[in-house]
Amino acid sequence: MKQLVLDLGLALGPSLENFCAGPNQAALEHLTLFLGHLQTGVVSRSPHTYLWGCTGSGKTHLLKAVYMGLHGQGATVGWLDASMSVWPEFQEDWAAVLMDDVHHFDAAQQQAAFNWFVNAQTQNISVLAAGVIPPADLPLRDDLRTRLGGGFIFALQALDETQRRTVLRDNAQSRGITLSDEVMDFLLTRFSRDLGSLMVLLDVMDDYALQTQRAITIPLIKTMMDNA
Repeated sequence: MKQLVLDLGLALGPSLENFCAGPNQAALEHLTLFLGHLQTGVVSRSPHTYLWGCTGSGKTHLLKAVYMGLHGQGATVGWLDASMSVWPEFQEDWAAVLMDDVHHFDAAQQQAAFNWFVNAQTQNISVLAAGVIPPADLPLRDDLRTRLGGGFIFALQALDETQRRTVLRDNAQSRGITLSDEVMDFLLTRFSRDLGSLMVLLDVMDDYALQTQRAITIPLIKTMMDNA
């Protein structure tokens, strides 16, 4: 039942607008400009960008947000992540090249990434990549590692418990919703603690509360889950 509730909102997809920046505000502002330039077709592209941080710090959310933003404008984008065994040839009409989990790239993926990177530089196409460690420490071939570390670098931090509660409460208050400590405890123990998922859940709870004309309480959340 919990997953059904989350699925209602996850269809919205990751975006820069629903990314909870916390200590990562500089990276969010950079990518907002990055995406804005690409969407408006600015010829002078931004230098490539590398994001790194632990699991849950928001790297994949940000990459997918850029992908979704460009895709929504009808642009095509090159995407490569460590789970892929097949990938397309480089395309000169790509608006950007996005690479996720580069720290896990095997030899074939590294070769593809290097080829994409070289072609992107030649065609003045921006590259946005992410991994869990700084570029200098990546277990990759030297020519790829050097390129990944040659542009903007942002170290992302996962929000701690206090920051997560503050962001969730602030977002609720901006909607005119008051979340009690009991409701906050319930959400953080029964659902994913990832902020993106929690923000989606807040959207769903807000809609359900408006439909039923009830305050957000634990009984309301349980009823919502039962009716999902």
